[in-house]
Amino acid sequence: MPRQLGELEDAVMTRVWQWNRPVTVREVLEDLQQERSIAYTTVMTVMDNLHQKGWVRREVDGRAYRYTAVSTRAAYSAALMNEAWSQSDNPAAALVAFFGMMSSEQREALNDAIRIVGHNTPDAPPAPAEGADQRGEGPGR
Repeated sequence: MPRQLGELEDAVMTRVWQWNRPVTVREVLEDLQQERSIAYTTVMTVMDNLHQKGWVRREVDGRAYRYTAVSTRAAYSAALMNEAWSQSDNPAAALVAFFGMMSSEQREALNDAIRIVGHNTPDAPPAPAEGADQRGEGPGR
């Protein structure tokens, strides 16, 4: 389980995830400087740390590196939620409390995710064919 990103690490990774392409320290720096005063060496150190921690891979491009995310923000968020849930002494109660905090849009997204996962599990019954009746028989059979 990856550790939660620090505030500056998250700001850097947000850009890497959003841009979804290899990025340089200079590109990240220029974007971050629109929000805050920050030095090139600070961003370079953060990106090197992210590389050392396995969050990004890098390739040499001339005298600089280009950094690419190793996984998605969704995978990172899922890992954090899983870690928090697994730390609970009562996982069912933790889920109930978590679901109670959700907005209606979040609950709708959860229901969509459950449907998707249910259709992708080997134990799930196949979805009825279009035009099939409840017994799974198509028209004219």
